[in-house]
Amino acid sequence: MVERGPGVLTRYGALRGAAKDGVAAFLGVPYAKAPVGPLRFRAPEPVEPWDGVRAATAFGPTAPKRPYAPPLDALLPDPDVAGDDCLNLNVWAPWGGTGATAGTDGTGGTGGTGRGTGEGGRPVMVWIHGGSLIHGSSAVPVYDGTAFARDGVVLVSVNYRLGIEGFGVFPDAPGNIGLRDQIAALSWVRENIAAFGGDPERVTVFGESAGAISIAALLASPLAEGLFRRAVVQSGAPIAQPLATARRTTEAVAARLGVPATAGAFARVDRARLLAAQTEVTGKGSPLTGGHSFQIVVDGEVVPRDPAEALSAGASAGVDLLMGTTTEEYRLWFVPTGVTDRVGPVVQRLLLRKAKVPSRAARVYRAGRPREKPGEVLGALATDKLLRIPLNRLADARLRSGGPGGTYLYEFGWRSPVLDLGACHALELGFVFDTLDLPETRALTGPDAPRDLAAAMHAAWVSFASTGDPGWRPWDPARPVMTFGPGLPSLVEAPREAERKAWEN
Repeated sequence: MVERGPGVLTRYGALRGAAKDGVAAFLGVPYAKAPVGPLRFRAPEPVEPWDGVRAATAFGPTAPKRPYAPPLDALLPDPDVAGDDCLNLNVWAPWGGTGATAGTDGTGGTGGTGRGTGEGGRPVMVWIHGGSLIHGSSAVPVYDGTAFARDGVVLVSVNYRLGIEGFGVFPDAPGNIGLRDQIAALSWVRENIAAFGGDPERVTVFGESAGAISIAALLASPLAEGLFRRAVVQSGAPIAQPLATARRTTEAVAARLGVPATAGAFARVDRARLLAAQTEVTGKGSPLTGGHSFQIVVDGEVVPRDPAEALSAGASAGVDLLMGTTTEEYRLWFVPTGVTDRVGPVVQRLLLRKAKVPSRAARVYRAGRPREKPGEVLGALATDKLLRIPLNRLADARLRSGGPGGTYLYEFGWRSPVLDLGACHALELGFVFDTLDLPETRALTGPDAPRDLAAAMHAAWVSFASTGDPGWRPWDPARPVMTFGPGLPSLVEAPREAERKAWEN
């Protein structure tokens, strides 16, 4: 049953959303001014207050981007919503009998009657999407926040600037603009989330892939300190490039356009032409073997030092941290494109050498996977080099530091039958959000994904946001990892330990 449009009063003005079955959704809410004109290639500025009641019933504009290239476009939905006001977010909150109820006439209430668990309000989760910093948005249907709100969480999802406009490196513009957008959104949450029944002192930021890499940078950023209490890092690791290295991508796009590598020059280029050049330059980049890509940079301000070094040295030691990977991350890229079949032993060795994979690690993986193709062994090495090993090292460093923040690791191992993708990158998202019924989720999972596994994984994320404990033992010398499939969730100590040890110096 569709209910009357609920209303809240934020610091910037009144909003009217939509409610259904005890969940209210406020979509396309601006958290900063539109990054156009003189604000293009500039740090975000606070949104201007508005008069009257602003409708918040449709997703706002997405950041300028191009679609995924085939075959990924069929597996990863990426809606494109036109418009300049792309610095917006969405809020799903418990409503009606179980949530905030003030202002349900749409004239702007305070949400003050829906405090939920704890005196300060309900736990809040802020989602930062992935997409290699060039794709994605908060409008992806898989990220629908209804299930989180159903289970007592106020869920926020965020748009931020992508590609050259979010992560270009210029002499006449600030660095990490897209990361600054995320910090601005988190600041908005701190100022306004109580109006939706959320507790600003119980914010968990979570993200996947480039979103997880962003969160690792936020954990190391002094500008984000105090904006969240907990973090979930899904299939991403702490990484950032020096300014000079990251600037090469900007320079390559500039050369393609025939303009100086300055923000002023780029701002005068037609956006469609800019996106086309960006795609041409980054199309062949690979995290394993290099090439042009957009990365978070060590800019001395937002990210003062390499996030891996900062976190290992104790940054955010008081923040509870849940992190993990899928078992076969690589299959999303290697299988649909045929890499697993094309790579033979000789090419495998060349690529491993180019990626600076230790020869000892290569020998251990080959010996332990005698029935796997050379391309599959290469993918397993890539998954661990880029993701599993850095996260294990971070967990170990946090354990050694003895900080107050809890550390928990997981692995998602259920295998999708779609195109033989297996337990590939991004597969866990429909389980975390409990959106298995959506056709956009089924594009990756198929129609028969196990609902009990989604219920368990989603419940763990809710529990972590609520209490700091996802429901299993925190990291200790026995290396406990909660594995979500195949089969029932189970705690495994030191999975594939011989392979992990092969990376030790």
